[in-house]
Amino acid sequence: MAQTIVIDPVTRIEGHAKITIQLDEEDKVADARLHITQFRGFEKFVEGRPYLEMPSLMARICGICPVSHLLASAKACDELLAVAIPPTASMLRRIMHMGQTIQSHALSFFHLASPDLLLGLDGDPAKRNVFGVLQEYPQLARDGIRLRQFGQEVIALLGGKRIHPAWAVPGGVSAPLTVEHRDQLLAQLPDILALAQRTLDWYKGVMDNYREEIRTFGNFPSLYMGIVSPKGELELYDGKLRFMNARGEIIADQVESNRYGEYIEEAVEPDSYLKSPYYKSLGYQHGMYRVGPLARLNLIDACGTPRADEEWAEFRDLERGPASSSFHYHYARLIEILYAVETMEKLLRDERILDPHVRAIARPNRSEGVGIAEAPRGTLIHHYRIDQNGLMEWANLIIATGHNNLAMNRSILQVARHFVKSKSLSEGMLNRVEAVVRAYDPCLSCSTHAVGQMPLHVQLLGPGGELCAEVLRD
Repeated sequence: MAQTIVIDPVTRIEGHAKITIQLDEEDKVADARLHITQFRGFEKFVEGRPYLEMPSLMARICGICPVSHLLASAKACDELLAVAIPPTASMLRRIMHMGQTIQSHALSFFHLASPDLLLGLDGDPAKRNVFGVLQEYPQLARDGIRLRQFGQEVIALLGGKRIHPAWAVPGGVSAPLTVEHRDQLLAQLPDILALAQRTLDWYKGVMDNYREEIRTFGNFPSLYMGIVSPKGELELYDGKLRFMNARGEIIADQVESNRYGEYIEEAVEPDSYLKSPYYKSLGYQHGMYRVGPLARLNLIDACGTPRADEEWAEFRDLERGPASSSFHYHYARLIEILYAVETMEKLLRDERILDPHVRAIARPNRSEGVGIAEAPRGTLIHHYRIDQNGLMEWANLIIATGHNNLAMNRSILQVARHFVKSKSLSEGMLNRVEAVVRAYDPCLSCSTHAVGQMPLHVQLLGPGGELCAEVLRD
């Protein structure tokens, strides 16, 4: 008789999810699915709100990547105003985004992924956590804490607080950078750069220990999507969309943000609140693509900063074409941390960075605006429509984790088929199924939305637990 293995909850990710593994009558894995079980309805919550509130509201979608939502929302609102924001405001937004990238990548690599890398995928689950890492590898643990601390400090110095800053506003930012804060950040960058390089060197030294995982963790052909600069370089804040196929060929390039709908369609599965975007012209499933650090390093022609370019050149040598194993998301994150530190230093040393003119003031001049930025986990799209009074009529949010939904499901099936042996089932086998999801670093709180009417089951119970009334809605 066919059986089902359920992993609930999936651990060391942001949000709530479960995995079901379906066995056939011969006890072999027939199917595996990732189910996102939580619901967040921000697309509906914001309807009727003034557009000016949107960046601040959107920062509250998530406590892990609030800056990414803040900036994508502010860019969409810039489009509603139809203004070019002051150059210094753009630079300051970029600096905050670099801080966000550093702290989020550090959280993913050190706190969520490193217990598997350092303590073993088959290690004791009671010790295979950040506390176990701190005990066995105190220097690496301290490095991870320091990197994340620095990223959050950047956010706090610019935005006033580490979580949910409201500093980016339609037309720019609400306050300029002070000399004291600039100098405070610059003084720390040499140590942060050295720490990031030390971590990357360590990882490259142990990567060969995971050949089997590299070969089987989401290792398949797919498309890739991300934003790039006009020169095709790595760009996390402001660029245009590029799509690449599995052979490394660019199939669409320099796509304007307001044309994303010509290339991306979204599907809905009945067993998950997470939508499944795909490349429109290839259709559902065949149009599967990946976003995030792995996709970005596959897509670009260069990083654009010295050390990151050197490391990216090595990354490119992993395979003849694009790096196709999702295990390499870990590697790509560490390169992007280097890029973020180098980019931050370049921006902080620009003579314009202390200019007090950081906001353009205007009324709405358009009824529709799209803002796109690269969140640490991948491309983030905010699309708004407002009425003549500047009130939100409609919003569509396509979140990085959503872009990766089809790829994550394909990955857990590949891992389950390779590692899960039902007759000798072990915790380490199931941990590998979870670990491939962690490689994508999914952020589920900000990525789930409902299409149409949600199922509803409400029961009213009396003081003794008796059922007094019940409402069902399919």
